Amino acid sequence: METQLDPMKDDLPLMANTSHMLVKHYVLDLDVDFKSKVIEGIIVLFFETGSRYRKTGSSIRESQFDGACEVRASELCHIPVANVSACSSKTEYNDFAVCGKGEEDTSDKSCSHSNKEQASGISSSKNCCDIQNHGNKDFLLILDCCDLSVLKVEEVDVAAVSGIEKFTRSAKLPDASKELENLRNQIVHELVTLSADRWKEQLYYFTCCSKAPGCGELLFTTSTWSLEIRKSGIQTPIDFPHAIRIWYKTKPEGRSVTWTTDQSGRPCVYTMGSPINNRALFPCQEPPVALSTWQASVRTAAGFVVLMSGENSAEPIQLHEDILSWYYYVTMPMPASTFTIAVGCWQEVRQQSFTAAVQANIEFSLPSLQADFRWHEEICGHVEYPCRFQNPAAMLQAVIPYRVFAPWCLMEHCEEHLLQLIPQCLSAAYTTLGTHPFSRLDVLIVPSNFSSLGMASPHIIFLSQSVLPGGSHLCGTRLCHEIAHAWFGLAIGARDWTEEWISEGFATFLEDIFWARAQQQLSHDEVKWQQELKALLRWRRLRDEVQNSEEELQVLRPKKESTGELSESGASVIKHGLKAEKIFMQVHYLKGYFLLRSLARTIGEASYLASLRKFVHKFHGQLVLSQDFLRMLLEDIPEQKKSGLTVESIVQNWLDTSGIPKPLLEEGETWEECQLVQQVRGEVTKWIQTNQRIRKSGKKKRKQDEVVFQKLLPDQLVLLLESLLEEKTLCPRILQCLEKTYQLQEQDAEVRHRWCELVIKHKYVPGYGDVEKFLRDDQAMGVYLYGELMVNEDVKQQELAHKCFAAAREHMDVSSAKVVAEMLF
Repeated sequence: METQLDPMKDDLPLMANTSHMLVKHYVLDLDVDFKSKVIEGIIVLFFETGSRYRKTGSSIRESQFDGACEVRASELCHIPVANVSACSSKTEYNDFAVCGKGEEDTSDKSCSHSNKEQASGISSSKNCCDIQNHGNKDFLLILDCCDLSVLKVEEVDVAAVSGIEKFTRSAKLPDASKELENLRNQIVHELVTLSADRWKEQLYYFTCCSKAPGCGELLFTTSTWSLEIRKSGIQTPIDFPHAIRIWYKTKPEGRSVTWTTDQSGRPCVYTMGSPINNRALFPCQEPPVALSTWQASVRTAAGFVVLMSGENSAEPIQLHEDILSWYYYVTMPMPASTFTIAVGCWQEVRQQSFTAAVQANIEFSLPSLQADFRWHEEICGHVEYPCRFQNPAAMLQAVIPYRVFAPWCLMEHCEEHLLQLIPQCLSAAYTTLGTHPFSRLDVLIVPSNFSSLGMASPHIIFLSQSVLPGGSHLCGTRLCHEIAHAWFGLAIGARDWTEEWISEGFATFLEDIFWARAQQQLSHDEVKWQQELKALLRWRRLRDEVQNSEEELQVLRPKKESTGELSESGASVIKHGLKAEKIFMQVHYLKGYFLLRSLARTIGEASYLASLRKFVHKFHGQLVLSQDFLRMLLEDIPEQKKSGLTVESIVQNWLDTSGIPKPLLEEGETWEECQLVQQVRGEVTKWIQTNQRIRKSGKKKRKQDEVVFQKLLPDQLVLLLESLLEEKTLCPRILQCLEKTYQLQEQDAEVRHRWCELVIKHKYVPGYGDVEKFLRDDQAMGVYLYGELMVNEDVKQQELAHKCFAAAREHMDVSSAKVVAEMLF
């Protein structure tokens, strides 16, 4: 049944049986090969028994902080060791160094195994028993897996690690015949439940255990969406091996991994939040509930830089003359889908000295947050980990350490705006929400085929090259959006991924708040006008999207009352998760934004932002549903109940219905009165009148016809061009004058996109070069233009569409290519 899923229409299955067994930690040991376009290596998974099988008194403990976490002033050392015996049991945990990948890993690579890669993905005949015949007896571990070649699976003998005895003291092993299996599982249990202040020791032993010898191959088979593993004779998850090692390879066409070239023509590879998440990067548990930590050693040719979701700023270790190894780790449990890696010939853009400006902002920030510090005294509600919200130094850190990476040809663009913007935006975010959830940030300018303007992952943000040209506005707003995801989307996640508005709606709303504060010297009125202009543009976008998309894709909670519900095994689906067109929809951003904006206006912005900070302190490190936020908000401000504002009414009006929400319709286009909007309306009138005069007078030019046009902000230009798009006819001279007056080729991508729409609508041939350039350089935004080029049924425009697609198709994002191909063929 699962093999018949239509990837353009259906729900995405989350197959992992997380209620039976739950991954707590991944250790990845990978080689990146650009010649074969394959990432190959080993992953070791450490499990706890799932919630349905866990015994009473489980050691998944709520955090019991005594008021302070260890401040991580120094990062873990990464030293190569040749074998497991180097892990001495005599070393105290506070002096630990993490075992790295040695020049020769004898425990893994000297082992010969007969599992050759099969086209079907099924193990060799030695291991391939008929699972159907034995399935009723043997327990099946199911992992999410797609587009991977799994070569071998084995149990790991963690008991063979030197010094591991300390984790067996509390073991009670009544059954002598099962003593060794129980001992191994007991070791893993003790290891994954170590207290937060022993995180260095924990990472050290995870590394040592990942290099331990195998103690028996496990039976496995793969299907379209999953990897199924069993051990003959093992009937319950409690007895199933809790540490397993998997040898595997990615496939060049794997949907989680993009192999391409950067803007300088150098090969690179990156992962992104594709519709199938990370299951084509490594076998994992994809449901949000499977919160895990990870560590990874990645080897690649010298000259390449490995960036990854990790708390440490990795420094490479030279293994051979032309091979470097990079090591990253994460101690905050998060869904496997948030793991991100990018390997390329990136150059670090060295930052200038912005210390004075940032320091001034810090001083400004602190007083507004003093009243919120009392929340830090509360015990965190998440599982135990080294939490920055309990770290006194982190609580005062307005700007976390950051780095910027880009292809060499874009370094100058990054120096011009991006470097200055990062500390301003980070400080503005801190002023608004308080403690940064993550200890550092890398920002990478990704290749031109990246299908979005940005993407946030733990410790790393991908930005499209499209945000760089045209001043600081688009770059700053997008950066603010992605920084907001550190709190909403990463530190706080949706328990059901169909509720993506919890991530995107909040990030869109906070983008405006952050950006207003990042610009600093704006007056109250200027901030208000900017935000009302933005609201109008988003209203227009939402109106258009509602008119031109399927109703079922407009609902913010498509599973409605069953949102968050799982099957007995823990498996579930992401409703409409495989619909390619959904990737290009913004309804979750826009309706979520307008809901939050409406609540802020009703409650008052100051009270509302205070409630947001309280929500962050209460729910960081956890997964939530919509009602968790709404209940806390209304309980915090009880007087709102008198106005009829209830969780039920909000859910009904905003989350569970398609179309424009009723409260938003009633509000209407109130933003028309905004001064910035009024200014644009005046300019639009001038252009329309000038167009009419030119059409009447023909080609004659008269001095008195010249009109003086005002200078406009980028968002004003967007509104101006959108308004002119509503005109039936604009003559070529007007389009030529428009381009020159506002220097449209030099504007940001949002403005240039509207210019390209005007060029296409009015068949303005001199502007076709701008359209071609946009489709080449701004692939994150260009998909819609292909449809416009085809709709006009103009031969030249259709030729242009086919030419641009032919040039870009090879490296284009898979979903984008599918959607464009449907338009063209």
